[in-house]
Amino acid sequence: MRNALSVDVEDWFQVGAFERTIDRADWDSLAHRVERNTDAVLDLFAQAGVSATFFTLGWVAERYPALMRRIVDAGHEVASHGYDHARVFTFTPDQFRADLRKARGLLEDASGQAVTGYRAPSFSIDPRTPWAHTILAEEGYRYSSSVAPIRHDHYGWPDSPRFAWKPVRDAELVELPVTTAKWGKRTLAAGGGGFFRLLPYGFSRWAIRQVNEQAGRPAIIYFHPWEIDPGQPRVAGAPLRSRLRHYSNLSVMADKLRRLTRDFAWTRVDALADEEAARAA
Repeated sequence: MRNALSVDVEDWFQVGAFERTIDRADWDSLAHRVERNTDAVLDLFAQAGVSATFFTLGWVAERYPALMRRIVDAGHEVASHGYDHARVFTFTPDQFRADLRKARGLLEDASGQAVTGYRAPSFSIDPRTPWAHTILAEEGYRYSSSVAPIRHDHYGWPDSPRFAWKPVRDAELVELPVTTAKWGKRTLAAGGGGFFRLLPYGFSRWAIRQVNEQAGRPAIIYFHPWEIDPGQPRVAGAPLRSRLRHYSNLSVMADKLRRLTRDFAWTRVDALADEEAARAA
């Protein structure tokens, strides 16, 4: 079974864990590592022979348009991650629409590819944003992968479906949640990112096999380019919990990704969207 592999393209200083420590006004003065790290991801994927979706900030596309072309030329999908990683629940509906349009324009201009997929920063479409999916549908998005059906201290919509669902009646838009696994009655986060980096590889392998073999559904996995960069700057002023989450196991991430690409079949998110939409609740 083919699973969907995705990359949330943002730099080390743009993560939600540091948003109260690093001011957006300072971003351009910091050491940018997103281009080199994303190129390293492209090399890893080329060696593994896999294609993926790159959910990219408009801010990144604005500064590194040639990187967007390299992603497309390598056979991958460019999709939207918003403009500057502002969480959806911090917007009004009009502000969200404006953010979508700004990011999409930059991504399409840089990549030369139509952008039809969206992932909310920090999976921030949740019960606080009942209007978000409607706006995505109105803006012509084909799919969203913006919901994490779990309980987490930073995000989550635990009552939402675990697999593809149609959030807007009579619209093409399908929501493709990141992967979770079941342990008895508990729903466990298993979609990648910090969970993939921090937990033993065997957990992710077990979770993906459970989704593929027991549920008969593809897994949707994500990570960030900064997660394969152990040499990135350290943010001393960030809370200890944030630093532990962000910096732990960076040195082993690339090898874990290589193993992941060997153990399972992978494709772009858009390659699975129609099939999953047909099965959506």
